[in-house]
Amino acid sequence: MSSDSTTAQEAITFADLGLSPKVLSAVTDAGYTVPTPIQAGAIPHALQGKDVLGIAQTGTGKTAAFVLPMITRLEKGRARARMPRTLILEPTRELAAQVEENFVKYGKNHKLNIALLIGGVSFDEQDKKLERGADVLIATPGRLLDHRERGKLLLTGVDILVIDEADRMLDMGFIPDIERICEMIPFTRQTLFFSATMPPEITKLTEKFLHAPVRIEVARAASTATSITQRLVKSGPKPWDKREVLRDLIKAEDEGLKNAIIFCNRKIEVSELFRSLVKYEFDAGALHGDMDQRARMQMLDNFRSGKLKLLVASDVAARGLDIPDVSHVFNFDVPIHAEDYVHRIGRTGRAGRSGKSFTIATRNDTKYLDAIERLIGQKIEWHDGDLSTVVAREESEDSPRRERAGRGGRDRDRRSREPRGGRRGETAKPADLAEAPQPIAAANDERAMRRDAIRHDNAARKAPDRQEPRRDNRRQRDEDDGRPVLGFGADMPAFMLVAGKV
Repeated sequence: MSSDSTTAQEAITFADLGLSPKVLSAVTDAGYTVPTPIQAGAIPHALQGKDVLGIAQTGTGKTAAFVLPMITRLEKGRARARMPRTLILEPTRELAAQVEENFVKYGKNHKLNIALLIGGVSFDEQDKKLERGADVLIATPGRLLDHRERGKLLLTGVDILVIDEADRMLDMGFIPDIERICEMIPFTRQTLFFSATMPPEITKLTEKFLHAPVRIEVARAASTATSITQRLVKSGPKPWDKREVLRDLIKAEDEGLKNAIIFCNRKIEVSELFRSLVKYEFDAGALHGDMDQRARMQMLDNFRSGKLKLLVASDVAARGLDIPDVSHVFNFDVPIHAEDYVHRIGRTGRAGRSGKSFTIATRNDTKYLDAIERLIGQKIEWHDGDLSTVVAREESEDSPRRERAGRGGRDRDRRSREPRGGRRGETAKPADLAEAPQPIAAANDERAMRRDAIRHDNAARKAPDRQEPRRDNRRQRDEDDGRPVLGFGADMPAFMLVAGKV
């Protein structure tokens, strides 16, 4: 696979890249004049019809790097029903929706039919857009294949294929679907391939489906932006320890915190943390994969518009969310995959702005922290002492134990300390009685008496005079002591006196 290396060039404007006048007008109206390095490197080659392999960290303008040349090339030609002219594959619904917004913004001087195929939206509405003919088809792999299998979509007319956030596709298990889709599209297509990292699986994919691509690498893979201040924050191991640490951090940042995205590893943790923050009267919302599309988009709109200050999210929001002015990122959980750290904190410090990221870590997270520091090639400073200085915190008000105790119930730890031997189905004692101290001597005497009774019963069972009589009868029956065997005696039944046949 041949490749060229292109670096950012100074004093280059969008007018120098070869874009059409209509596209340049839309870019100017959006307030942009100077392209980012990935845009300056990729756009000229994309306009020439070459395959492009773009490697750049998140937040560097990758979306415009393929949207602008695609709009220029789409000025010629016309879409046909069920046969889109271009296809853009995205790993998540949010990313697909944001790409659509870019086409609307930069294609305002064009009459482009744009179809968005994502989950959580009616098939019928999407079918109608395909029937009209789509100049631009933006889709997630699963929903695209669903339409294809329903016979509503033909991919034989695709001239430009874009695979965006390829490493995220790998993490989400979409690579087999990507391979199937690529085989449905004519090999004469142009392919624009973008990824923040290049693991071996992605490299093999590019070697299989890209033809002599131009390689545009504007930053070392998996590097973090220098505009982001990164800190590690120690915490105890319990969820309520981490929730208390997070609340302290938010309060300490005070007026410097304009808004923040808080990342959790699992959806259930998103829900629990969201409820805890609301309980403590923080202005928070939640975003995770189980929400329907309308609720997710509404939550994002509220966060973008400033109606929400804090957004608790799973990694579904870690890639490509176009929220340009996020001041803080909090990693409530250390990400299991080191690459996710880069994408999470990339939500802040965008477009030349400064940002802060805080990662809450426990002793169990040491190996994940080591992997992150190896990936980004730097040590992350501790905010207030490392893990060796962790001091056990008292239970906070939202800890499960205190919540149960406050309701008068017995928690699991208290049950484990109670002596065994209680009858099943016995009514639980009130909390104040359950916690009352019992006389140690009385409890010891009761256990001693129980042990003595068990020993006495066992000894009685093993005594010689308690042997089973049945076993003695068997032994006597087996021994021949010469005594006659007794039969029926004088009470012999009449049928036994009848002489048999000889």
